Amino acid sequence: MKTIKIFQVDAFTDRLFSGNPAAVCILESWISDELMQNIAAENNLAETAFVVPINKQFEIRWFTPAVEVDLCGHATLASAFVLYNCLGYKDKEIVFYSLRSGELRVSKQKDYLFLDFPTDTIETSNNIEQIQKCIGIKPNEVYKGKTDYIAIINNEREVKNLKPNLIETNKLPARGLIVTAKGDSADFVSRFFAPQVGIDEDPVTGSAHTSLIPIWSKKLGKTEMHALQLSKRGGKLICINKGERCLIGGQARLYMTGEIKID
Repeated sequence: MKTIKIFQVDAFTDRLFSGNPAAVCILESWISDELMQNIAAENNLAETAFVVPINKQFEIRWFTPAVEVDLCGHATLASAFVLYNCLGYKDKEIVFYSLRSGELRVSKQKDYLFLDFPTDTIETSNNIEQIQKCIGIKPNEVYKGKTDYIAIINNEREVKNLKPNLIETNKLPARGLIVTAKGDSADFVSRFFAPQVGIDEDPVTGSAHTSLIPIWSKKLGKTEMHALQLSKRGGKLICINKGERCLIGGQARLYMTGEIKID
């Protein structure tokens, strides 16, 4: 019988039952893609991260209940939290490596963990009519990143009260749709919808902020910003624009530890 250590962590939050829950499975070596996908489906969380120690680095992959994804911020943050707080990792920085997204670093600064991710490449899009069908509001601007559409609307209240049409959103040729606006108490706010990969609404999406950071940094004339993701659970992020790279900071809390038993 194979035993796999599993941890569940609430990421981008300073309290339990908020932020974005992720499962983290620590492996001695890679298991089959089919088994990882089955575990992610059984966990039924937005993402399950699988981590394998390789010398002084850690290889990482991420699965939703439906598919493997190229990049997941909150599950990477959760993985770093597990390594630091549950498994005794001592260095100030953790180096993860993803075959799909390259080198990803996470550093610890007091109670915060900072993801060092590549900044997304953003282009303006004229796909306004289709986005309007998705969110019921005509966006002021639409952008397209490597994996997601980004729609800018009028204000925080509109983002908070949004009732998206997920059937239309599922038709977008993208991983998902980020809807964002200038914030009231934060620099900017957002929500993220991705029925295409089995997530109607993600509670807090680190990877989406690789797209949001260059947009809002330019609009606000700031390199360091505070962001809120306005899902039901909610999440807080510190966002720093470093040009081709960006830092996405947050806290995390351990919810559960356990073992998976596989015959």
